[in-house]
Amino acid sequence: MKLLSVNVGRPESVPYTDQPQGLTGIGKRPVDGPVRITAPGPKGVGASGVSGDAVCDTRHHGGDEQAVYAYAREDLDDWARELDRHLPNGFFGENLTTDGLEVSGALIGERWRIGSQVVLEVTSGRIPCRTFQGHMGERGWVRRFTRKGVTGAYLRVIEAGEIQAGDPVEIVHRPDHGVTAALQFRAVTTERELLPRLLAAGPALHPEAMETARKYVARYGS
Repeated sequence: MKLLSVNVGRPESVPYTDQPQGLTGIGKRPVDGPVRITAPGPKGVGASGVSGDAVCDTRHHGGDEQAVYAYAREDLDDWARELDRHLPNGFFGENLTTDGLEVSGALIGERWRIGSQVVLEVTSGRIPCRTFQGHMGERGWVRRFTRKGVTGAYLRVIEAGEIQAGDPVEIVHRPDHGVTAALQFRAVTTERELLPRLLAAGPALHPEAMETARKYVARYGS
């Protein structure tokens, strides 16, 4: 398992986002050399955990629980075949494009060591948005991405440091609860009856998903 690329985005003015200034950093591209990874701070204040990467809409993106976004090259290739188009590393807005790592099937709370310094922890799957659909230029993209459920994974920074393309990725901790990023995504989108299962992930779960699950259980039971 290894890191194929570290991808960063620069602010770009586009017509398809509801960000107040019309800016997005979703169009990420691979960069050369080491890149610093740090915890950016709380959502709404902190942006990306990847040095040089723009998060323009901090209402919905960035912050400690979504500091880094990863997507598997294998899943990009699968989408490329389905869409009959080339999808370069970073095109889904991912900061990390990986090889040999099951990203959407990673467990909430699973920890990855990348290179010799950085440790990241899986918090949730990625919810598709209007900006993602506009960037892709595919009709019905949000619905299609949701139906497929291959979400990639958001990660928080446990140990800061530098990473670069080619670094090995090692899974250094795997919880035993069975709640994956993909299951979490399904629970908060199309299969809300799964929400009670998310509680088993404990504090590693993205706080927003935890709150949604608790409200569901309070109303409907487990």
